[in-house]
Amino acid sequence: MSQSNNSGILENFVNTVMGVKTLNQKQFPDTSIATTQELDVRAVLVYKIGTILQIVVMILVLLGMEKLVLSIDNNSSLPSWFSTLLTGLFFALLSIRSRIFSLLDNTRSRQTYDQIIRPKWAPPPLAFPIVWMIIAVLRVISSILVWQQMNHQFLVLPLILFVVHLALGDTWNTIFTVERRLGAAVPVVILGPWLSAVVVTTIYWQTNPIAGMILSFSCVWLTVAAVLVLRIWQLNGSEPLYPVKLTPVEK
Repeated sequence: MSQSNNSGILENFVNTVMGVKTLNQKQFPDTSIATTQELDVRAVLVYKIGTILQIVVMILVLLGMEKLVLSIDNNSSLPSWFSTLLTGLFFALLSIRSRIFSLLDNTRSRQTYDQIIRPKWAPPPLAFPIVWMIIAVLRVISSILVWQQMNHQFLVLPLILFVVHLALGDTWNTIFTVERRLGAAVPVVILGPWLSAVVVTTIYWQTNPIAGMILSFSCVWLTVAAVLVLRIWQLNGSEPLYPVKLTPVEK
């Protein structure tokens, strides 16, 4: 009983920190019945515009942080470590809740993962927020190292690519978790979160090798996630690898 209670406390804590909803709050359409083969052009445009706008907003936030930290560094009355603390909290916010800058529905929920057919080797649902929490910590540490290496600048290529990576990940979450487009999620996870993670890790490594090594764990996890998304697609009907129009089922 005690072990079960501890497990429940851990799950509630992790889900709260990562913003994962476990309640059945939304009914998804049955894609095996309500889907046609026609490309949903509107959905593609929404994804693109939403992602671009999120990137623009986060770059503007980087600009604001740069000005704020510069003023703090020039304020002799504040301790030298204060700007580092503030920067760490900022990167933590980006790493855990980057979706607050997105116009798309980026609800974190276990419902899709709980309802679809998964391979036997698939991690349990609780593993995902735990791993992403660990990755968030690694992102914060590696980003601070890069920020320090870049003389406390935020509008630099490594950090701009970092927010692009986060935006792509949020868009993928909309496609897979929220809209349950298992086919479109396959190329998006490869060309979006996975590829951008490799690029960011490479740039971080070139800027600060320790930062690159720290962030490289995210590439390993995203490789596993990409393979899992591919297998889920194969096990659940192999719908087209692009967003298809959802047609309401007549009752």
